[in-house]
Amino acid sequence: MEPSFDDVPEVVGWMSSMVDRGGRASQESHRLFLARRTALEMLRDRGYSVPESELARTLPEFRAWWAPEPEIERLTFSTFLASDHSDKVNELLVNTSTHALKPKHEVLTAEEKARLLKKYNVQDSQLPRMLETDPVARYYGLGKGTVLKVTYDSELTGNHVTYRCIF
Repeated sequence: MEPSFDDVPEVVGWMSSMVDRGGRASQESHRLFLARRTALEMLRDRGYSVPESELARTLPEFRAWWAPEPEIERLTFSTFLASDHSDKVNELLVNTSTHALKPKHEVLTAEEKARLLKKYNVQDSQLPRMLETDPVARYYGLGKGTVLKVTYDSELTGNHVTYRCIF
């Protein structure tokens, strides 16, 4: 007889806690909770001051705060969502900067970029490219000409570094 998840109560309890059974409004508040948290992390990663208490807010705490006045304008990132918030909320459901499968991206300073180009005797247009619409570039708000150091670390490819220029 094969083991079942039902045989392990803590797994069943954990999995059950991950399922939102509260209906449409509850699902929407969960989506907005995830999007808000990602937006706050994005602001922090861009150098803005974000209170740790806002980042540590749990889903039940968010729902208690959100439920009395569920207005999109109450969210920190309401100007970002002003036009069509459903597509933009979908974009923010997962923080791409912390995803386990994404390599580490570091923005080079102007001095670091100049040293890199001089070291390899290349122009920034000769570096591998990254679109301005790439999720990483959008997350950090990067513009054309910005160079990123991308560090890969996996069993298959090993640890190696490459550079990408936003165009």
